[in-house]
Amino acid sequence: MGRGAPVVRRLRAVPAALATLVVPTAMIIMVALAGSVLGRVYAGSLLTVLVAGAAVGSVLVSVVARRLPSWLVAPVSVLVMAGWTAWCLRLAAARADLPGGFAEVVGDAAGNAIPRLLTAMIPVEPTPDTILVPLVAAWLAGLAGAEVALRAGRVLLGYLPPVLLYTGALYVVGPNAEPAIGPTVALAVAAALGLAVSARAPGGDPVEELAPAVRAGVRARLAAASAAGTAVVVGLAAVLGPAVAALVQERPVDPRRYVEPPQVETLDENPLIRISGWALNPEQQLFQVATGGADTDPAAPQDSGARDPDVADPGAPDPAGAPDPARSGGIRVRLAVLSDYDGVTWRVGATYRNAGRILPATDPAPYATVETVEQEITVGELSGRLLPAVATPREVSGARVAYDPGTGTLIRPDGLSPGLRYTVTSARERPDFNLLATANTPAGDEVARVLHVADGAPEQLRRLAGQLAEENGAPYARAAAIEQWLAEHYRLVADAPSGHAYPNLAFFLFGPGNGGGQRGTSEQFAGSFAVLGRLAGLPTRVVVGFAAPLSGPVRAADAYAWPEVLFDGLGWVPFDPLPRPDDEPRPVEEDFRPQPEEPPPSEQPEPPLEPTSSPPPQAAPAGPAGDDGVPAPVLAAGSTGAVLLVVAGLLAILLGMRRAQTRGRLHRGDPGHRIAGAWREVTDALRLAGRPVAADLSATEVAGWARRALTDAVGPAANSLADAAAGTDGSDDDAGTGVPGAAVRVDARARAGGVTPSAVACGAVDDLARLVNQVAFAPGTVTAAQAAAATAAATTYTGALRAARPRWRRLLWSAHPGPLRWPR
Repeated sequence: MGRGAPVVRRLRAVPAALATLVVPTAMIIMVALAGSVLGRVYAGSLLTVLVAGAAVGSVLVSVVARRLPSWLVAPVSVLVMAGWTAWCLRLAAARADLPGGFAEVVGDAAGNAIPRLLTAMIPVEPTPDTILVPLVAAWLAGLAGAEVALRAGRVLLGYLPPVLLYTGALYVVGPNAEPAIGPTVALAVAAALGLAVSARAPGGDPVEELAPAVRAGVRARLAAASAAGTAVVVGLAAVLGPAVAALVQERPVDPRRYVEPPQVETLDENPLIRISGWALNPEQQLFQVATGGADTDPAAPQDSGARDPDVADPGAPDPAGAPDPARSGGIRVRLAVLSDYDGVTWRVGATYRNAGRILPATDPAPYATVETVEQEITVGELSGRLLPAVATPREVSGARVAYDPGTGTLIRPDGLSPGLRYTVTSARERPDFNLLATANTPAGDEVARVLHVADGAPEQLRRLAGQLAEENGAPYARAAAIEQWLAEHYRLVADAPSGHAYPNLAFFLFGPGNGGGQRGTSEQFAGSFAVLGRLAGLPTRVVVGFAAPLSGPVRAADAYAWPEVLFDGLGWVPFDPLPRPDDEPRPVEEDFRPQPEEPPPSEQPEPPLEPTSSPPPQAAPAGPAGDDGVPAPVLAAGSTGAVLLVVAGLLAILLGMRRAQTRGRLHRGDPGHRIAGAWREVTDALRLAGRPVAADLSATEVAGWARRALTDAVGPAANSLADAAAGTDGSDDDAGTGVPGAAVRVDARARAGGVTPSAVACGAVDDLARLVNQVAFAPGTVTAAQAAAATAAATTYTGALRAARPRWRRLLWSAHPGPLRWPR
């Protein structure tokens, strides 16, 4: 036994040495995996490598310093961490080409690390401010875990800091990367391996030295405790397992939504209002630009040869006040893209995210040629936060920027300052203009933002847009017609006041020429084009920028705004509605129809359909009445009777067709079709009453229009409404709707509720609008009872509206042929 003791000690020392090696390795792997998970939202692999270095360094310091007092290990490790972090920050700053000294960069990173990490655009550029927090957190997690696992021998408890670090990395990534299944499995394997090795620690069985009876009791209690613990774990797994499994399919929460992104001031949110100010100070030097060579992307389709608005056309004249780069040999430099319009202000409406040098790339349009344009820009007197750049920027160096990928707009959160110099590389798209004539425009929720027409559009704007759209069917033809209309009828001036709200645009388009109307800056031209385009069904936006030279100063006179239209397969295509300087504008009144070609019945009385009395026949000479011997009075009476019979027959046919149409709408088909038919009855009634509904109004807006129409009609005809509601006009029919008793029901509801029949009808049309919205947005959910309610609402409203008309109009209401031929 004496000679075997050293051998036993050596055998027991093997697991101890193995545990000393495996547990730190598992700790390093767990911390490094946290960096790998977080690195999925970073550009490149720099962050993953730096975090892995922090994991190795923090754990090795604890392993090497195990013989030192515990209170001394933490300061030593923090000193090493400071050195490693400083080296990493210098490396990241050099790679990102950040301006300023190292101390300035470190101070800025320390003060803004957390907010910039959570507001940075993905993929995140590994800059000092975006790597500082992960590096420090990884080092501290490795230090804490190694100290607890190695010095205190609590391996399971020592895993807590790396697991918390890993969980934090997953939370920061959020829904911006694929599920980290592989790293999570590797984390679990590394932790299990460390626990398995540490369980074979030296010292043998602790109850081996006890008496057999005591040893058996201790082992029984340990077995019971193990069984109880296993039961608890299994029970928790059974209870919590389904809930945890369900969370796997849930979309993770993005912590970035809790952090406010960089904000801008009014002038940067709506730079369109700066156009008039720049026009009054044309010599103000805003910035200098130097453009490098443009390289065509060989993977993109080649241009067909059509004229690009960003390429010089020496044969074309320059427009007054705002030179177009297409005619001056320059290039369009974009300042901001304005996609949102509320009837008062065009706004960028961007959500900016801090970005590094590399900006997120978007797929180019399928039928566009992509060119790489590199520019060096030096800021002069340009103020604000917006950064000029050729569309669409892909890389920016020399300035810390924030970017909105939805609009392609760049800002410098710290603001512009004279002398700021940065280099921007852009991917400029040149659409194939030969395909424009047949190109369509997209529709749906993805472009709803650039199709939205704000409430309150003046009627004259709607009529002008309708006139131009009516004469041009294809999307490009409509856009070209609007462009030509603005270029031919209005004058470009530099001293026009700023403004692009609905009243400003209406005055610009239709105001008297001798009173300041029909003249404006590019602000009014671009704003009018965009609004008219949306009214005509085109997705449009306004861009503010500069007609910059390839190299040289860009002055305030070079600033202007232009509209763009989105086409399928071609992307955003710019248009130029500015007039040529030598062209004299044509009077708007010569080409614009201020009134519809077919005025509604209320604006132009229709002639009664019944024949007027024939003029008295001239006296015929005495003698034979005619060649056939029939007297002239008999011939006249027969002709008049025949005409009356024909007219009566036509009226009867029209009345029957109208009633059949109404019954088909209200009582045939599924509930959805019946509700839609009831809505058609209301819109036809409004048209019969001389209040036609615009095609772009929603159901709720149409209901408001219907309420106003009925209120306006009831005012001068209150007595008629009361008589009709009581059925005193001799008819119990609902004014030609084919549903008997509707008028009596209107009066009954009015008497029961103590309100007028018009108020009941207004409430009915509101109820019908809600049902129409339900059919549109939740098809298949309406019931037969709701369809019956829609029928009652339609008959109530149409009966009230008909009753408010003059008596001779009510007589012709049911036989009017309009609803039979109006488009569905």
